Amino acid sequence: MSSFARTDTSTLARWWWTVDRWSLTALALLVGLGIVLTVAASPPVAHRLGYGEYHFVARHLAFIIPAVGILFATSLLDPERVRRLSLFVLAAGLLGILATLVVGAEVKGAQRWINLGPLSIQPSEFVKPAFAVIAAWLFAQQRLRHNFPGYNAAIALYAVVVLLLLAQPDLGMAVLVSALWGVEFFLAGLPLVLVLALATLAVGGMIGSYFLFDHVASRIDRFLDPSSGDSYQIDRSLEAFANGGIWGTGPGEGTVKLHLPDAHADFIFAVAGEELGLLWCLALLALFAFIVLRGLARAMADDDLFVVLAVAGLLTLFGAQGLINMASALHLIPTKGMTLPFVSYGGSSMLAMGLGMGMVLALTRRRPSMRWSR
Repeated sequence: MSSFARTDTSTLARWWWTVDRWSLTALALLVGLGIVLTVAASPPVAHRLGYGEYHFVARHLAFIIPAVGILFATSLLDPERVRRLSLFVLAAGLLGILATLVVGAEVKGAQRWINLGPLSIQPSEFVKPAFAVIAAWLFAQQRLRHNFPGYNAAIALYAVVVLLLLAQPDLGMAVLVSALWGVEFFLAGLPLVLVLALATLAVGGMIGSYFLFDHVASRIDRFLDPSSGDSYQIDRSLEAFANGGIWGTGPGEGTVKLHLPDAHADFIFAVAGEELGLLWCLALLALFAFIVLRGLARAMADDDLFVVLAVAGLLTLFGAQGLINMASALHLIPTKGMTLPFVSYGGSSMLAMGLGMGMVLALTRRRPSMRWSR
């Protein structure tokens, strides 16, 4: 039972009665499950690296708290303030990516992080949700103001963002940005001929990346022929799912995590597969699907094209990132170092995802323009 009366006009009361509490609950469950899995998966990794047993658990919690704070604060905003915030974050994020190319720390052949004392910030993580909102606004303005070059501006912005991401290089991030941008462009009324042209360009880009980036070629080769290179992590991941079966071995009882280098991060879904089993993994997948479908349903009830496009882009980002992480752990696609939103360890990703989903909650709050409010 709510502690806010319907007649209460305070900011918190208005937020409580207009926010989508079902999505809020689903996100809270996701965060809670992430804490459980981090407690289960990270101690062996911390031990191997010479840290205290709960080093990554403490850091995970240290990022979750501000991420939840960012999510809540952002969800209080109206659509206009969401757009303004996104413009600021996008500009800062793009400058941050440029900085990584000059002074960024190189990790595994890529310059994606800026070291700030004990913290490492990945600016591209924050560019993703901000880009989704600004691109949506440009597309919407094209439809509302025919003399406004929204499509051309959105294309130019997309080209700048993707070129900067590829310069790091970060092909996975470029694919996510391309996916959300393509969804928004399609929903904005992109002609079918251009849809086919962009699809052809996307296929050509994926083929070209195989020849341009050695790490991409290596991952695809190992996916098609595991004997062609090191497949240790994916072999351990598949072993974890096989061990877990339907019911799992029980929380904390898994053994594969003892030998899986990224058990707390990119392969945390494998830990879930071993310790929680098939049914809980399907429940986790259903939770992601519910958040995406619920958010889209709320957005489609709004008459504001900007809201519809922005929410579609943000949820495409959220859902696609989750699917890529889970599919990689199951060896359904070539491995890609990408976090499972709100579940796996990753500071910048956690904070940026809090920002993005806070925007979704803000944009899908009940407003007079929504059809069900009439």
